[in-house]
Amino acid sequence: MEIHRLAIVSVLVYLVLILCYILQKNGFLARLGLKLNTSFSEVYLDHNNNPPSTNNETEINIALVVCGDRYNESMNMIKSAIIFNQNQYPLKFIVIAEEQLKQNFVADLTDWQENNTNIFKFELHSPAFPSEHENQWKALFKPCSVQRLFFPSLLANIDSVLYVDTDIIFLSPVHELWSKFHKFNSSQFAGLAPEQEYREAGWYNRFAQHPYYGELGANTGTMLMNLTRMRDFKFEEQIMLIYKKYQSKIVFGDQDILNILFHDNPDRLYVFPCEWNYRPDHCMFKDVCEAPDGIKIIHGNRGYFHTQEQPIFSLFYKAVDEYTFGTDINSNFFQKINNSLVLPSESLCDMLLEKFLQGSLNYFKHK
Repeated sequence: MEIHRLAIVSVLVYLVLILCYILQKNGFLARLGLKLNTSFSEVYLDHNNNPPSTNNETEINIALVVCGDRYNESMNMIKSAIIFNQNQYPLKFIVIAEEQLKQNFVADLTDWQENNTNIFKFELHSPAFPSEHENQWKALFKPCSVQRLFFPSLLANIDSVLYVDTDIIFLSPVHELWSKFHKFNSSQFAGLAPEQEYREAGWYNRFAQHPYYGELGANTGTMLMNLTRMRDFKFEEQIMLIYKKYQSKIVFGDQDILNILFHDNPDRLYVFPCEWNYRPDHCMFKDVCEAPDGIKIIHGNRGYFHTQEQPIFSLFYKAVDEYTFGTDINSNFFQKINNSLVLPSESLCDMLLEKFLQGSLNYFKHK
């Protein structure tokens, strides 16, 4: 009798959880001021080295590291991901931030959750580095920039993440890049875009004093990370060995370290096309990124979002910043960009406006 009673209670609890989950997905709990902190996708962890699922019920984890003066950039990146997601997939932003920035994230992201219909979650973590050479790790290249190298231990209960630099703007739904996890073979644990498509402008092939991936290196501004496989690979131990061996030759911090790692272990890296990490280097000298379906993610590295050296990059950044959730995307985003870009321009990048807009216009056209 006691066993039957426990079975009935278990079934009732399960049904209540399902009901709460459905109500939360439909926004009913949010309208009541309530929040269910645990979803089924959070409970499930894949310990079988399988790629993360990409069905509409699976949470997509977007991880970012924010230190110093990168707060506004990071919020713009998050905003662009929400805009182009259109509530298709549940998003979860995993923010590793300095203590003085956490209160701002809580206030602003909670405000976005409460005042628009775009559903997402977020969680905050503090930066954490190995005790050995802790100060060197913190300051390597840019403040906290190498934190992603220690995600396997910092995010110990998370299977996979899409890491992005703060100077990123999404021009496509996040799930399109997330789905590339399914293209990983059984040994690959990370996905990156090439550093360069144009040999004459390449950094690694001309200047690097350490090994690097492939012919022209890899850029780490957007990175798919299967953390379960990285833990199995003893990734952080390998990183420490690389740093000890090459620290005097490293220029670009974690990007150089990852290039060395994948030079030595090329079978561990999946390479996705340049349109998923599109930078001024792809257009400032010549058009070197084919992007047959348009540019998916723009990366305003080296401060290009905040200067007029390549105006189209700062224009997209400003358009996202000024967009208000819930307003018409055509008049308040696409038309603004079209009307603001001055053509003809001395910038070759500006002349590629159609390529910048192609994918995103098609996406909203079919919504």
